[in-house]
Amino acid sequence: MSNADTLRERIASLFAHEMSLQIPSVDTNLFDTGVLDSLAFEQLLLHLEREFGVTTSIDDLEIDHFRSIAHIAEFVAAHASPTSNP
Repeated sequence: MSNADTLRERIASLFAHEMSLQIPSVDTNLFDTGVLDSLAFEQLLLHLEREFGVTTSIDDLEIDHFRSIAHIAEFVAAHASPTSNP
């Protein structure tokens, strides 16, 4: 299993266990399906910071970065704190 696959699994687990949301596929569009609304998006950002050390700036808050678990995994891999284990 690749690091990208492991990261996607960890993010899917975060959705399931921390946010009580089951995502059918890593490519499911989280906004179009209504999974992520403004409140859930804020919760997601907090969980990403806690789990992976990802801090986001206003410049990072492009919807495409968070459209699916696959996109979130790419974002986390690029922005995770060096002391965390993405």
